Amino acid sequence: MADNEEKKGLHRGLEARHIELIALGGTIGVGLFMGSASTLKWAGPSVLLAYIIAGLFVFFIMRSMGEMLYLEPVAGSFAVYAHKYLSPYFGYLTAWGYWFMWIAVGISEITAIGVYVQFWFPEIPQWLPAIAGWR
Repeated sequence: MADNEEKKGLHRGLEARHIELIALGGTIGVGLFMGSASTLKWAGPSVLLAYIIAGLFVFFIMRSMGEMLYLEPVAGSFAVYAHKYLSPYFGYLTAWGYWFMWIAVGISEITAIGVYVQFWFPEIPQWLPAIAGWR
């Protein structure tokens, strides 16, 4: 194969810092701060324990996913593994559930932007920064 030809297939270009930044950006969002405030007010410091337990579950699931990706890298998301190892039905549900989750997260983030801007500037209606954040 000539040096100037482009290789087809998967490219392993992510470094550890890329994955850390993706994880940090996905975890810390404006919706997290808005939800955490009311939850801390209602439940107290036990919320921290719940976050730690949930974080441990996520850690072990992501470690397992990393091992599967290392053993058998595929082009696609983790829904490919659900399709292959569980059933096509679970792959379908996983893919569309993941898509729906990101739609819901996007809506909650835009709503949180509107709430925060209205807190700082009460004369601005909440829907205006939400539309500006959407565009």
